[in-house]
Amino acid sequence: MKIIMLGAPGAGKGTQAKMIAEKYSIPHISTGDIFRANIKNGTELGKKAKTYMDAGQLVPDELVVDLVIDRFKEDDCKNGYVLDGFPRTIPQAEALTKALSAIDEKIDYAIDVDVPDENIVNRMAGRRACVGCGATYHIKYSPTKVEGKCDKCGEDLIIRDDDKPETVLSRLEVYHKQTQPLIDYYTEQGILKSVDGTQDMKDVFQDIINILGE
Repeated sequence: MKIIMLGAPGAGKGTQAKMIAEKYSIPHISTGDIFRANIKNGTELGKKAKTYMDAGQLVPDELVVDLVIDRFKEDDCKNGYVLDGFPRTIPQAEALTKALSAIDEKIDYAIDVDVPDENIVNRMAGRRACVGCGATYHIKYSPTKVEGKCDKCGEDLIIRDDDKPETVLSRLEVYHKQTQPLIDYYTEQGILKSVDGTQDMKDVFQDIINILGE
């Protein structure tokens, strides 16, 4: 079962990807993890990626796809995988489709965790991070025992720049421009499935199980 997770920043697709991976015993794959593993292991692809990253440049789509396809060849992917955070653009999606086709494979499902922008802004604005140990909380979903203080180390909590409404709106704008067209792309391929991401996390997961099967 080969799955791509789609959804705006803060929609909860990463959490759902981990739960899918656990239930179906398939790996949860993110491009960030692939980059780090290849660079750490000093692979040829990793060295190439590092030259771009060290120069502050984006890793070219072709190289990212090569790294992703290389990861798919590992034993733990024999029953499938959940791809999280890639593809982000139409060129990446087309390159992935072409590369998979070359090895006689294809994506089975593209699951879109759909959450309105307003909900995401409110959700992210409630996040808090500890200045001491880095633990994260949410004033509504996982509050601390003492307001503004970390349960683990007692240090102050802050709103990270990434979670400030103006930053979130900016990230959402980029998402809609770049990634939203993927919804249309995978709809045309007949593999897009959308779930209501405003529900409780467990209900979202149940909807996904209903799509994928037990």
